[in-house]
Amino acid sequence: MFLFSEMGKKKDFKAEYRIIRESPFEVLALCDMAIPKKTCTFLEDEKYIPFLKDNISMVITTGQIAAKLELKQEGIIVTEHPRILFFQIHNFLADDEKYKRKENKNFISNKANISEMAWIAGHDVRIEENVLIEPFVTIYPHVHIGKNTVIRSGARIGGEGFEFKRFAEKIIPVKHLGGVEIGSDVEIQNNSCIDKAVYPWDNTVIGDDTKVDNLVYIAHGVKVEPNVLIAGNSGIGGRTVIGRDTWIGLGSEVRNGLNIGKSARINMGAVVTKPVMDGQSVSGNFAVEHHEFLKFMKKQR
Repeated sequence: MFLFSEMGKKKDFKAEYRIIRESPFEVLALCDMAIPKKTCTFLEDEKYIPFLKDNISMVITTGQIAAKLELKQEGIIVTEHPRILFFQIHNFLADDEKYKRKENKNFISNKANISEMAWIAGHDVRIEENVLIEPFVTIYPHVHIGKNTVIRSGARIGGEGFEFKRFAEKIIPVKHLGGVEIGSDVEIQNNSCIDKAVYPWDNTVIGDDTKVDNLVYIAHGVKVEPNVLIAGNSGIGGRTVIGRDTWIGLGSEVRNGLNIGKSARINMGAVVTKPVMDGQSVSGNFAVEHHEFLKFMKKQR
């Protein structure tokens, strides 16, 4: 458990905040993440108050929002920049044994076929039987690769993701402490990149039997369910969930934090900025229902 009052006593923790009411927390997470542990989160907009889960024991927020929370939350911290303080705490705790993941020895099946020209981290990598890893693949710590999976040349799995915060004329990098979980019978093709999750309790997930084409970028914390096809030059923003049996067409871009339904279709070149329902097909920039897109295009001719 962590307490703000204890962190504040440490010389290397420098931040401006005021404790309204204190409660211990175990992990950090966004307000809509239902983690089965006491959680510290942040709020910068009162419209997210209804999204607070029962696991939230500590909220970092502004004075204005705090007044509306005092009867609802165990712990409240007030600061001018809640999001910045939240990630300052995350970075500060990154080397704390109680916060980060414990280090474990590698497990690599003797039935895996791994090129001598691949690079695999010295700890926290688990590779199951019948996995094929081609030359020039990079596997970072906290990666699990399931049975019968293929990782083609140049792919990078479990690297640091793109999460930066602007503050006081500086750009603050956010440390990535999570992992990557790749299922069985998956194929990750040439020069694709799958980043690890931000939080130590979280993984970027690629479900069983999913196939990822060349030059695909999958950001931190994405959850791809089984039997998904992702065509080349596509990008999936952080924390997005893609339902099973979905098709992501060539050169598509999917914004962060979205839910893409089961058996959905993101057509070639789509720029998706809103959730997609089960079975829905979308096209265009910004993407809309496919038949509406076709009607619009016919009017232009």
